Amino acid sequence: MAEEIELKLALRMQDQPRLLRQALLKTARQRQSALLDNIYYDTPDLALRRRGIALRLRRQGPLWLQTIKLAGTATAGLSSRPEWEIPYAGHFDFSAIEVKAVRDWLQRPRLLARLTPIFETRFRRTTWHFALPDGDVIFTLDRGWIIAGGQRENISELELELADAATGQVAALFALAHPLAARLPLTPATCSKAERGYRLHTGMAPQPAKATPIELDDTLSPLAAFRHIALACLDHLQQNHAGALSSDDPEYIHQMRVALRRLLAALRLFAPQLPEALPLRLKESFRPLVQQLGLARDLDVLQTEIVAPVLAALPDEPRLAQLSNAITLQRYRARSDVNAQLQAPAYGQTLLAALHTLLCQLPVADNPPAASTPPASPPLTLPAFAAAQLRRLHKTLLRRAQAAHAGDPVSLHALRIAVKRLRYALEFLAPLTRGTSSRRTLRRLAGTQDTLGQLNDLAQAGSLLMRCAGDDPQLREAVTLIGGWHGPRHARLLATVPEIVASLPKLRLPRLSM
Repeated sequence: MAEEIELKLALRMQDQPRLLRQALLKTARQRQSALLDNIYYDTPDLALRRRGIALRLRRQGPLWLQTIKLAGTATAGLSSRPEWEIPYAGHFDFSAIEVKAVRDWLQRPRLLARLTPIFETRFRRTTWHFALPDGDVIFTLDRGWIIAGGQRENISELELELADAATGQVAALFALAHPLAARLPLTPATCSKAERGYRLHTGMAPQPAKATPIELDDTLSPLAAFRHIALACLDHLQQNHAGALSSDDPEYIHQMRVALRRLLAALRLFAPQLPEALPLRLKESFRPLVQQLGLARDLDVLQTEIVAPVLAALPDEPRLAQLSNAITLQRYRARSDVNAQLQAPAYGQTLLAALHTLLCQLPVADNPPAASTPPASPPLTLPAFAAAQLRRLHKTLLRRAQAAHAGDPVSLHALRIAVKRLRYALEFLAPLTRGTSSRRTLRRLAGTQDTLGQLNDLAQAGSLLMRCAGDDPQLREAVTLIGGWHGPRHARLLATVPEIVASLPKLRLPRLSM
C-alpha cells in the first residue's frame, strides 16, 4: 500500500502557457510527459462511491494499471489517502489490498459481475521531479478532459505530491507552490477528477456548499482541534469558489462569507491557545475579501429581501423600478469586484499561506502520547478548554441580553453578535457534547439569530438604500415607500424582542464529555 499525500491546485486553461514558461520548472532534475487514458468503474447504483472507493484502469502506452483509492482525508486541496496499484491482467484483482474489510467486499462475485465503466478521462500529464530540503516532490500538470453521460469537461490542474510520504514533509509541497502562486492565480482544488466524473455521470448540477459537521475527538489538544476547525472553514470557502465565479446564484457568495465568518469565530474562540501573532495575521490576510464579500451580500439581501417584495406588491410604481435598477447596477459592480479578487494571484497566495501555517507551522500533536511521569502542570484538555470558553460566551450573551432594548438597534446588534458567536462555538464543539441538548440549544440560537438578523437588515437598509438612491429625489421617495411598506413587519419583529430577551437566561449549555 502506498500513502498518497498531494496538494491539488486549479489552473485556468489560459494560464497554462505562462506556467510552462516559469523559470522554476527549469530547476527540476527530471521532466517527462505522457498521454494517460483512464476508465473509472463502479456498479450501476454506484456502490463503490458510497463506500468512498475509487476503482480505475489507466493506460499509459501499451500498459494497463489497476488502481484502488480509498477516501482518506481531504481538506482545502490537500489530500492524504491510501492507494494500491498493480498491473492489470485482463481481470480485476483485489488481493493486494491490505484492508481486509475492503478486500473482502470488493472480491464478492456478485459485486464483480456488476462492475461497469462509469466515466473516462484523457489528459496529457507533464511531470517534473524536484529534490527539496523537506523531501522530493513530484509536480504534475494535467491537461485534457473528462467525459460521462454525454457531457464533457476540461481538465486543467496541478498536483504536487510527496515522492515518499513516509519521509517527506508537507512543507515541501508549499515550498514549491508558493513561488508559483506568486506569479499565477492558483487556488486549492477541492474536487478531484473522480468527483467531477461522478457528477457528470449522474447529471447533478453543482450546488452551493454549506458547512458540514466537524469531527473532533476529546483526546485532541485545543491547538489540534483549532487546526481541524480552521481547515474545515477553508475547505468550505474553497468549495464555493468555482460556483461564485461561474454562477449568478448569490448563495455561493453567501456561503463564502459564512466560511470566513466561521474562521474568524474559530480564531476568536481559540485565541488563548494560539501563538500570539497568528489570529491577527490570518484576520488581516482575509480582511479585503471579507469586506468585499460583505458588501456583495448586503446588496443581494437589499435587493431580494427588502426591495423585491415591495416591487412585487406595487408593480406599477415607476420610482421603485428605478431604484431597483440602481441597486442592480451596484450589485453587478460588487460582484465584479468579488470576481476580480477571487481570480487574482493574491487570493491563492492567501489560501496557501493559511494552509501552510495550519499544517506546517502550528505546534500541534493531534493525540499527544501519555508521559511516563506527570508534568508539573498538566496540559489543558480540549473538554476543559471548551467548557471554559462556552461559559465565557454564555456570560457575554446574558450580559448583552440584559442590556438589549427594542428601541436601541445598537444593543440588538451587539446581542445578535453574541448569539452568533455562541452558536458557532457550539457547532464547532458539538462532537464533545452529550445527548441531544446541543441540537436543541443550537435550534434556539439559530431562531434567535434569524429574528435579530432580520431586524439588523431592516435597520441597515435605510442607509444602504439612500446610498443607492444618491441625490435623485424620485429614488429617495422610493426609499420612503419601502420604509413604510416594511413598517408593520419591523413592528412585529420588534414586538418579539422582550420575549427573546426574557428567554435567553433560560438557555442552558449542553454538558461536555470530560
